[in-house]
Amino acid sequence: MGIAALVLGILSIVVSIFAGVYSWVAIIIGIVGIVLGALARKQGQGGIATAGLVCAIIGTCISAAVWIACLACAASVSSAMKSW
Repeated sequence: MGIAALVLGILSIVVSIFAGVYSWVAIIIGIVGIVLGALARKQGQGGIATAGLVCAIIGTCISAAVWIACLACAASVSSAMKSW
């Protein structure tokens, strides 16, 4: 499970950077990576599980920030179009 958490964490980072509007996919991938990383750490898989957990947390945070920025931009454009 540690390797799966690491792969999902790295995938979450990559998808969050390049997906833009679809960063909600990276949030789901990151949450699954966090769960798998936590379970792997409980089973005693130290290094890879910790790396997967950290990557999944970073990917989830980045994708949440991108998603919030996309929503703010869409709201800004929507309000600008109403006043135009």
